[in-house]
This record gives sequence, C-alpha cells and structure tokens, in this order.
Amino acid sequence: MLFAHGSRDPGWRMPIEAVARRMREMKPDVLVACAYLELTEPDLPACVAALLAEGAQAITIWPMFLGSGRHAREDLPRLVGELRGRYPRIEFLLQPAIAEHREVLDAMAQAALGK
Repeated sequence: MLFAHGSRDPGWRMPIEAVARRMREMKPDVLVACAYLELTEPDLPACVAALLAEGAQAITIWPMFLGSGRHAREDLPRLVGELRGRYPRIEFLLQPAIAEHREVLDAMAQAALGK
C-alpha cells in the first residue's frame, strides 16, 4: 500500500496513482493500493479493508513522504497500531518514508541532475 497525505485538489493524487500503476505493471500478481491520511479517499482503514477483501494476508505500508515528519513519525504509526488491534492475524509492515531509501534518493538526485 502506498500511503500519502491527501489534498483537496483531485489532481494531486495523480503521481501516487502513477507509482501504483507502475508497480502493477512490474508485478501484476501483487496487490497494490493507495490510501490517504486526509482530504482524499480512500483512507487507511478503507484501503486495508479492500485489500483484505481481495485476499491480502500481510500489508506493507510505504509512506510516500520525502521525510519523516509528524505524519510519518506519529500519525501513521498510531493508525497502524489501531489496524493491528482490529486485525490481529494480519501482518502490517510499516516502512520508513520513501525518500529515506537510498535508491529513491539516488533516483531523485539523478533526475535533478538531468540524467
């Protein structure tokens, strides 16, 4: 699951949805979904329910943030804790903010350098 902040602007979700589409192209057998903290649907609980209805046994959550601000440090872990309480048999793996991964940093640096 890709987890992002959300926005009142409906076009804001397009880059996150593009990443999800690319993931589906790369691994068609893997369930991929997007969830949002606020202002955009679906929210995290609704997205989890949909993934479970599709047969997911474990859910890896990727915060699509450039850094570990308050949402990544506090809000998201609290929400995931609530989900673990609601679904004790499901494994939830919460990843660090996406831009904290070396490969992502390298890709952003290369893009900014025009390579």
